[in-house]
Amino acid sequence: MKYSIEGAPLPVVICDLEAGETMITEKGAMSWMTPNMKMETVGGGLGKMFGRAFSGEAMFQNHYTAEGGPGQIAYASSFPGSILAFDIGEKEIIAQKSAFLASTDGVTLSVAFQKKVAGGLFGGEGFIMQRLSGSGTAFVEIDGYVKEYELAAGQSMLIDTGYLAAMDVTCTMDVQTVKGMKNKFLGGEGFFNTIVTGPGKIYLQSMPINQMASVLRPFMPTGN
Repeated sequence: MKYSIEGAPLPVVICDLEAGETMITEKGAMSWMTPNMKMETVGGGLGKMFGRAFSGEAMFQNHYTAEGGPGQIAYASSFPGSILAFDIGEKEIIAQKSAFLASTDGVTLSVAFQKKVAGGLFGGEGFIMQRLSGSGTAFVEIDGYVKEYELAAGQSMLIDTGYLAAMDVTCTMDVQTVKGMKNKFLGGEGFFNTIVTGPGKIYLQSMPINQMASVLRPFMPTGN
């Protein structure tokens, strides 16, 4: 499989497949394709289906296979931002809910529970995230611009709610309380921040979709 990621700020990943190669996508992810791409909707067992549902994805996935020769299929971003390609194999990736866009058929999408309950309940990234494992190439949606940091063992980054898009599975996530009552109630940053500690790479997004929604909300028409 060969691919190119094109366009901004609404990118699309265009994948060229050899005959017999298969791509896995979530429901509604396909944007356009050649006529010889055959679609099959699969579940993969109750455990995997419920795991995907918990991680924010559909219970069923669509498999697209090139039949009778090379084929092409494209997946467009659903929100202004970036599409990242991850080489899954030597390392696994933990991503925010609903980040998965598509992958080759050797990649497994499953649920990832935060080891520290506080990190999930108060960190803003969610107690349940997505785990990408197996072997192959996976495409992940990022809200806005993406900034990557390589954290050494024991090195940390303090992140505001929702700005953590993905991280290596070797990283750990916890929360840190904002210090000072005045800062909590008047600072506008909330009560908690996410703290991620290496070793591993983290991927931060500049405009989480929930942040975008809060910015636009005052300008939306009301029923009145």
